[in-house]
Amino acid sequence: MTDTSIPPGIDSTLSLQYHASGGNDKSEWAPYTQVKYYTNAFIAYDGKILLGYKKRGFGMGKYNGYGGKVEPGETPLQAAARELQEESGVTATLEHAGSLFFFTAGAEWAFQIEIYRADSYEGTITESDEMRPEWFASGLKKTASHVDDSDLDLPPIPYVKMWETDEIWIPLLLSKQPFAGRADFIKDGDDFKPWKWWYGRVVDGAKES
Repeated sequence: MTDTSIPPGIDSTLSLQYHASGGNDKSEWAPYTQVKYYTNAFIAYDGKILLGYKKRGFGMGKYNGYGGKVEPGETPLQAAARELQEESGVTATLEHAGSLFFFTAGAEWAFQIEIYRADSYEGTITESDEMRPEWFASGLKKTASHVDDSDLDLPPIPYVKMWETDEIWIPLLLSKQPFAGRADFIKDGDDFKPWKWWYGRVVDGAKES
């Protein structure tokens, strides 16, 4: 039976409609004692999305958005803009897209990740020590007046090289549907595998920055 109850860690003030869940539904959500705040930002428009290949650190070898830890004195939005510029070389007007509560077995804290998106950017996309930027086809319809021939042969979003539950919420981000969710991962050798996850669509508007 599908568990539609909202997991601990998700903002209880949000009005959420069940979207998807999976994994070990009969098991309990992992306990946690600390929460640290992070961001993740994506640029997506005209049928394409900019992802970064993680070259080092946590999540190395996976594609993701651009982000990191919220520093003292920063808002999540400020942190997202800073991390985007540091890791990709560009600036953008970011809008809040969703919230993700993320836990990995063996970690000392859970990750509260505020997720942002932008429809355009300024500057020159540049590889950093942390991330290698790459464009992918989002699967959404392109705006004919903005289609570039170089966009026609873009590869699809590489979900097999991303965190396993990304394929659940990335389509919500691309369609501008606010969302919130939780995903618990366990260590499997040198990799992390999803243990349990739950996602809902925000039905009363997006969370403020």
